[in-house]
Amino acid sequence: MMIIEQIVTSFIASAAFGILFNAPKRSLLLCGFIGTVGWIVYVLLGFTSSTTVLSTLTSTFVIGLISLVAAKIYKTPVIIFSVAGIIPLVPGGMAYDAMRRFVENDYNTALQLAAQAFLISGSIAIGLVLSEVLNQMIRKVRTS
Repeated sequence: MMIIEQIVTSFIASAAFGILFNAPKRSLLLCGFIGTVGWIVYVLLGFTSSTTVLSTLTSTFVIGLISLVAAKIYKTPVIIFSVAGIIPLVPGGMAYDAMRRFVENDYNTALQLAAQAFLISGSIAIGLVLSEVLNQMIRKVRTS
């Protein structure tokens, strides 16, 4: 039952961020779907004892690929789908906990949480870049 709650929540979060991001109304359901697919990949990799950073990297890569396809179909910028899609993966709660631990003078835990939030954030960026690099490579092969 908990996985269904996570799927619904990831869909709502991604679609709602699409609204905040002024995505076209016709693309909001797809924004939610992309966020949900990314979260499902993240959770499934978490079940296979993958690290959080690797799970985030892989799910962000999948989000990037789906976003590229959706952007081509809907004739909209890729960023509309990719930004809305990564919202469930952003480590905001972890960054908040790190700051709270700093304020509480629990520096060891704060540094661990901050480092993990930084690594997850970096893996989100790398996943999006890798999906775009793959897209550019495929385009280059097709044109030559």
